[in-house]
Amino acid sequence: MIYDLIGILGVIMILIAYALVQLGKLHVKDLSYSLLNTFGAFLILISLLIDFNLPAFLMEFFWLIFSILGIYKYIQNKNTKEKNE
Repeated sequence: MIYDLIGILGVIMILIAYALVQLGKLHVKDLSYSLLNTFGAFLILISLLIDFNLPAFLMEFFWLIFSILGIYKYIQNKNTKEKNE
């Protein structure tokens, strides 16, 4: 039961990120977008440890990887901007 709740929280985080982008309240290059997706995917992966599903695991694994890449790019761009100022 607790793993279902963890997975549901992850889904809610990803859906909030998506909804905020669609409503124009958040941009996909914002750090918060990547953080919501990273933690959301991570929580879903935790829930999949109990009730494993390979397609869902692969989807969330790559969602997590791409979200971490977004965080890396955000930090890299921020550092570049600071150097140019």
